[in-house]
Amino acid sequence: MPISKRRLFLSFQLSDGVPEDNFYRGLNHLLDLKWLHKATEPYYGTEGQQSIDPVVFIKLMLIGHLENLASGRRIMATASMRMDTLLFKGSA
Repeated sequence: MPISKRRLFLSFQLSDGVPEDNFYRGLNHLLDLKWLHKATEPYYGTEGQQSIDPVVFIKLMLIGHLENLASGRRIMATASMRMDTLLFKGSA
């Protein structure tokens, strides 16, 4: 089939790639971090580079702890390569 006739982009849902019984999926259902935005609001400035979302930050630190990752680089590498951690940190 010629390239012009092939579908170049496929529809993909990250949640479809993570099993229902996955640890991080279950943890996400248990955690309620909605209060965190209001609690950290006074500490975020209005100038300069935009800060990381506090919920995402806490979830990244939790991934680092649970996966026994000692550095921020390792946390970011792990959290960006695995579908379960991508789904966990992305659902703020």
